[in-house]
Amino acid sequence: MKLAQSYRLAVRFLLLILIGWMFTGDIAQAQRRGRGPHLAYAYPAGCERGMSCEITLGGQYLKDADDYFLSGDGVTLEILDWYRPMLRGEFAQLNRKLREAEAKLTAELPSEGGKAPTKAEVAQYAGVTDKQLHEMEIYRQRDRDPKRQPNEQLDETVRVRLTVDANAKLGKRELRLIDGASISNPLWLHIGRWQEVQESPPSDIVSVVETVDEVVDTLPTVINGQIMPGETDRFAFEARKGMKLVIQVDAREVIPYLADAVPGWFQAVLRLTDEDGREVGYSDSFHFRQDPVMYFEVPRDGRYIIEIRDSLYRGREDFVYRLTVGEIPFVTGIFPLGAPVDSDQTIQVRGWNLTNNRFSVSTMARKRFRPTMHCRMAQSGGIGVHFPLQVGLWPEVFDSEPNNTQSEAQTISMPVTVNGRINYAGDEDVYRIEGGGRLVAEVFARRLGSPLDSMLRLTDADGNEVAFNDDYEDLTLALQTHHADSHLSATLSGGRAHYLHINNAQHDGGSEFTYRLSLHRPRPSYTLRVTPSNLIVKSGQVVPIDVFVMRQDGFDEDIEVSLVEPPDGFRINGNVIPKGKDHIAMTLAVSSSVKAAKRKEPFQLEMQGESGGKRRGGAMVRPAIPAENMMQAFIWHHLVPVENWNVVVDGKRGGTMPFSIPDGVVKATLSLKKKTYLPIVPSSKNFDPEVLFVDVEDPLDALQATVIKTNAGGFAIELDVDKDSAAEQKQLQPRERGNLLMSVYKEITAKPTEENPNPKPRRINYGYLPAIPFEVLAGK
Repeated sequence: MKLAQSYRLAVRFLLLILIGWMFTGDIAQAQRRGRGPHLAYAYPAGCERGMSCEITLGGQYLKDADDYFLSGDGVTLEILDWYRPMLRGEFAQLNRKLREAEAKLTAELPSEGGKAPTKAEVAQYAGVTDKQLHEMEIYRQRDRDPKRQPNEQLDETVRVRLTVDANAKLGKRELRLIDGASISNPLWLHIGRWQEVQESPPSDIVSVVETVDEVVDTLPTVINGQIMPGETDRFAFEARKGMKLVIQVDAREVIPYLADAVPGWFQAVLRLTDEDGREVGYSDSFHFRQDPVMYFEVPRDGRYIIEIRDSLYRGREDFVYRLTVGEIPFVTGIFPLGAPVDSDQTIQVRGWNLTNNRFSVSTMARKRFRPTMHCRMAQSGGIGVHFPLQVGLWPEVFDSEPNNTQSEAQTISMPVTVNGRINYAGDEDVYRIEGGGRLVAEVFARRLGSPLDSMLRLTDADGNEVAFNDDYEDLTLALQTHHADSHLSATLSGGRAHYLHINNAQHDGGSEFTYRLSLHRPRPSYTLRVTPSNLIVKSGQVVPIDVFVMRQDGFDEDIEVSLVEPPDGFRINGNVIPKGKDHIAMTLAVSSSVKAAKRKEPFQLEMQGESGGKRRGGAMVRPAIPAENMMQAFIWHHLVPVENWNVVVDGKRGGTMPFSIPDGVVKATLSLKKKTYLPIVPSSKNFDPEVLFVDVEDPLDALQATVIKTNAGGFAIELDVDKDSAAEQKQLQPRERGNLLMSVYKEITAKPTEENPNPKPRRINYGYLPAIPFEVLAGK
């Protein structure tokens, strides 16, 4: 994204902020988080292999976190201490005590005038410690800073020590903190091979051009830093003539989304100057990727200075970056972007500082098919470069130039995948398609790392446009905010040729503007995500989860989800996603027989979906990928995949639910005309329905639930639909299906007394009942 685009996005997003505060979409409602630990940033955001580093984790509700989960082997973590700056109320209370103490000491002075009490004497008299005085001064400094915007979600910090084995695997690790009741969202820590340094602590003169935060004496080096409001970090290094330097920033790679910042991430800007201050390099992105990358061939020996800042001069503790500088390999493009299943293919790799640019790959057998292969190509010095490769199921061809007009069109037949390239500005590739029937044409370019912003246009033999598509939003790619690949669907009339045109919407081109164009009949499919990706559950407890489905090419069947080879005692309730639904809430139940693992080691569950047997070839099975629900710029939510679906079982038993729903009750049939009754079985003889309450989870707020005693002497949950509310909010329409998520609590109010004539009710929460599928009756 270019700098000007960042400004335009900022203006647009700021206009929408007020709307964002009111946003209550399905995903927002689905994210049910309590006051468990929340991680906002890690600084530094990584560590060198074979080293030990102290890292500050920032966030909220971190005080009780006494354990952790860290993915992968070869890395250990020790929690050192917790810190939170003084709150406004705490400061005001201590300040009042100091003022009162000073007034009393002053009043006790002799009338002829004695020496005023010192600050130390006042503090001692008030009972305020030196540590409290120090914290009060920190509070004053923070309060006086006009650029600082208080944010309680960043205030708490936990200091940890990370120790990395010399042979630990390089790359990202998923870190979560655990307290006695919950597990945090993940942060990503990066294990690197190069020397790592940190920027100098900020001072009052950081904005002075001559100020350099750090002098880097060895290359390659990874510099860890934080950008505060209005700050520009500067780093100096010595370079020799002829060096070919790659200067790469990881900012979005460290923290993909910032919920309350516009445009939704730290938009870093790089500037390189010589020792006289002349600009010799600049970058605010790399192609469509927001993190900037710069390639610089050193023209002469000397000192050079890297500057990094935010494009809008924002900043705060979670504007964290990792800046890598050195003669390191970097891939700028590959061709082709994929290969067919069960084949051998040679991949041409373009980039900087590559000692090897050709890579031979053998794809998996068809029965072991996976849509993506992650490849590593070795370079000199034991360094490797990594890139994804798409694997296809159909025959593949390469585009054959010239094919820029209908008269020169390259003839292809379906199904097929074409590996092509927009070679120059204004280039257009044209393909001739013979035969009729349904056609789906889909471009994979931006999703595979190509800078191409494709446009597809289908014409008949006379040049008349039959169908057109520019951008297609692929919801499975949560980190992509500009969905620039195209997806076109049309019906071809038989007996006539049709022509498919592909070009670049931005009117540029080059060797890196590669694409894969797949043409095939409609292939209905789906993809699943499950949130939250982290749970703490007490034995015998039921917790809500949310499953999202992305339907493709007209797929609209029921999907039944299930746990894959689960440990004993784990069960899903309400496990069907009805046709037409793209999200449903379910519950995960953990039996009272399940014991907590040592060190709160998580159970790593897997879930899959299976469609009905209406398709030829049997059911369609897809994995449910765990995801973290991340908000961008107050408004947009993204389901960002994470490595594992972690469930920590707390050793303490959950509270006993006062009643249960009989096993024979498998569905609730709701009516817009009359009430529905779900039978329940009390857990004790002292069952009192008058003090028990049931809340139906949003978004079904048109449905009211009440615990009652039936005429037959039993007990039930009475379900009553508010018809007017249901019509207004378009809920519970005839034939609608879904799940009822219901939480139970007891509310007891003590009898009034003279001392307490209006006692407040006391609430006891029991948690959730297992999800109950429902269906609304059809008819008038």
